[in-house]
Amino acid sequence: MSYQVLARKWRPRSFDTLVGQEHVVRALTHALEQRRLHHAYLFTGTRGVGKTTIARILAKALNCETGITAAPCGLCGSCLEIDAGRFVDLIEVDAATNTRVDEMRQLLENATYAPTRGRFKVYVIDEVHMLSTSAFNAMLKTLEEPPEHIKFILATTDPQKIPVTVLSRCLQFNLKQMPMPHIVGHLEGILGKEAVPFEAAALRHLAKAAAGSMRDALSLLDQAIAHGAGKVEEEAVRDMLGTVGDDHLYALLDALAAQDVGAMLAVADAMNARTLSFEAALQEFAVLLHRIALQQMAPAAISDDAERARLAPHAEAFDPEFLQLAYQIAIHAREDLPLAPDEYTGFSMALLRLHAFRPEQSAAGAAGGGGQVPARSRAAPPAVTPATTASPQPVEQAGARRATSQAAKRPAPAAMPAQREMAPVAAEPAGGVDWRGLIDAMQINGMVRELAQHCELIESNAGSFNLRLTSTHKHLFNPALKDKLQNELQSHFGRPVRVNIEIGEVSTATPAQKNREEQRARHEQAVAALEQDGFVQNVIDMFDATLNESSVKPL
Repeated sequence: MSYQVLARKWRPRSFDTLVGQEHVVRALTHALEQRRLHHAYLFTGTRGVGKTTIARILAKALNCETGITAAPCGLCGSCLEIDAGRFVDLIEVDAATNTRVDEMRQLLENATYAPTRGRFKVYVIDEVHMLSTSAFNAMLKTLEEPPEHIKFILATTDPQKIPVTVLSRCLQFNLKQMPMPHIVGHLEGILGKEAVPFEAAALRHLAKAAAGSMRDALSLLDQAIAHGAGKVEEEAVRDMLGTVGDDHLYALLDALAAQDVGAMLAVADAMNARTLSFEAALQEFAVLLHRIALQQMAPAAISDDAERARLAPHAEAFDPEFLQLAYQIAIHAREDLPLAPDEYTGFSMALLRLHAFRPEQSAAGAAGGGGQVPARSRAAPPAVTPATTASPQPVEQAGARRATSQAAKRPAPAAMPAQREMAPVAAEPAGGVDWRGLIDAMQINGMVRELAQHCELIESNAGSFNLRLTSTHKHLFNPALKDKLQNELQSHFGRPVRVNIEIGEVSTATPAQKNREEQRARHEQAVAALEQDGFVQNVIDMFDATLNESSVKPL
C-alpha cells in the first residue's frame, strides 16, 4: 500500500478534532444545532489553517444520513464518501484554474439541478479571490438567492481582493494562525499514534518554522521523520531546517553579559562555519530579547516553566533600558544586512555595536576580553543633578558627600578581583585548587572561558582535572573547546594535564554563578550606600522622588 502523507492521513474529520479554531467551531455548531443555516459562507486565513478542512466537515454536517448535525457520524455512506473525496454532491472548484466567466456560468447552470445523493449540493470554491471580475458578476445573483438545496462555501487567503458585493452576501469567518503550543500538542499526539520517538525541543523548532500553518508543520514533520531515519531529534531537525539554535543565541547572551567580545565573535565564527543564516539569527535574537523583556516586566506572560527558568538569569543580568536598546540594534542590523559588505561583517558589526553600547562599562569590560582599552574612559553621571534646592550647600560640602557615596559603593579590598587572581598563580594541580581563581590567572577568554566558568571542579590531582558542566549550558561543550582548555592548563602548569568533562547538576556554585552573586551583592551594597547618603535623602524628601535601583552601577 502506498504511503499517505501525515497532512492527509491526520486531516480532522469532525469539529471535535479540529485544532485552534474554536471561535469558528462554536459559531458553526450553534448554527447547525439551531438550524440557522446560511446559504453562503466565506472562510479566510493564511495557508494551512483549516479552511478546506472546515468546509468538508460542514458538508458532512449538512449531508449526514443521521440528519443535519454538528457531530456527523462519519460512518454513513455520505460521510465516508465525503472523506474519500467522491461524494457526487460535494463540488470542489479551484478558482485559480477556473477563473473565466464561461466556467462560472456553466457551474451555476448545473446548480439549478437537485442533489443526486445528499440533502444539499455543496459548492466549495477555493482561492475565490482569483476569479475574474466578470466571473464574480456572473455569480452575484445566484449567490444572493440560490435554490434551497444549494450551499456555497468560499475560501481565500486574500479577502481584500474579493468585491464587497460578494462579501456582503456571505457569512465571513476569519481563521487564526495556529499558536505554537497548539501545533506542538497536535504533533505530539500524531507521533504518539504513529509510534515515532521524538524530542519535545525538536517539535518546537518545527512549530516555529511552520509559522502558524498546521499543514506546513505536518509536512515538515514528514520531512523530519525521513531525515532522522524514523526519529525526530532536536539536532537533526535543526540541521534539516538550517535554523540558528537556541544554543548559539544563549551563548551570545552569556558573552554579552560577560562583556567578552572574543566569545561573541567565536559564536559568529561557529555560525559561519555551519553556513547558518545571519538574517535569521538577528531575527531570533530579537525575539529572545523580547522574551527576556517580558520576563522582567510581565513574567506571567511566559507560560512555559522551562523557558521561564532559562530566561531568569538573563533577566537579572541585563537592565530593562539596555534590552530595549539591544532590541533596536538587532532589528535595525537585520534591516541593514543587505547593505553590509557581506552578511558575516554585518552580523559581527551588530555584535560589536551591542558591546559598545553597554552602559557604564569599566575599562576592563570595554576591553572585551583581550581587546584594546579605550584611551579615554567615560565618567559615570551623578545619581541626581537637581537644578535648584531650597537650601544650597557649599560646593566643597556637596562634593565631599558624593565622594563618600561613591566610596561606599566600592567593594571591600578583600573582594577585589586583582587580589583573587594572585592566589592560584603558583598552585599545582592538586586537591583544594581554587578553580575560579585559576581561570582568572590563566587569562583565557572567548568560548573557552565560558566553558570553564560554567564548570564545577569535582576533583583534581597531579595529572587531571575532572569537571562537571551545568546541564543548562551543555551547548558550550564540544571536544574542540575541551582540548583548548586542556592546552591552557598544560601551558599554565608546564606539564601534561588531562581534562575530563561530564554534564549534570552541579553541587557547588560555578565561577559564573559566583560572579553573578558578587555582582548582585555589589549592586545591593551600592544601593544601600545611596539610600544612606544624606544628599540623596534630601533630594528624595524635597522632590518626593524614588531611587531607581536598576540604574545604580557599582564602581
